[in-house]
Amino acid sequence: MKKTVLYPAAVATALLATVTACGSDTTSATSADSVVVSEAWVKASDAGMTGGFAEIRNTGSSEVHIVGASSPASKTTELHEMVPGGGSSMVMQEMGDGLVIPGDTTHVLAPGQDHLMLMDLVVPVRPGSMVSFTLEFADGSTEEFTAQVRDFAGAQEEYVPSEAEAEAEAEAEAEAEAEAEAEAEAGAGAGHGG
Repeated sequence: MKKTVLYPAAVATALLATVTACGSDTTSATSADSVVVSEAWVKASDAGMTGGFAEIRNTGSSEVHIVGASSPASKTTELHEMVPGGGSSMVMQEMGDGLVIPGDTTHVLAPGQDHLMLMDLVVPVRPGSMVSFTLEFADGSTEEFTAQVRDFAGAQEEYVPSEAEAEAEAEAEAEAEAEAEAEAEAGAGAGHGG
């Protein structure tokens, strides 16, 4: 008959290893895991563009890097900042490298400051309704939140479009002018037949 002898230290070590393996978290934290969004709201607008505002708290010890945002309420959503314009005025423009929030700090998105810009609204955003957003981080994680739409008369900033947007706008204007000229010529020719 074979006898099995268990040594208390060996049993304790095996149990400890099993408990540690079962209880360990094998997933690493993402940027989105460290972010808490609060006080979120959107300026009411029937068409065009409008701003989204919130407090974004990084509860982690490492910085988080927001590289993009999206919302089903607009065709495009951009991270915007305010920069000096001509003279003493400030103008808004897209953040070139996104938004970095250091660890254990809060970044405020507010009228006249950094904000989310909803461009080419696909539906009117009316007071009392809710708009959903998704923040996209450099590590590929995302954070979703909703914001209440409010009436707000302030923050009538001037927008400085990116080079691509300015080129697209100029191209659309040129096409519209060409169409108008073609219609005018067609109309003038139709009036002289007879």
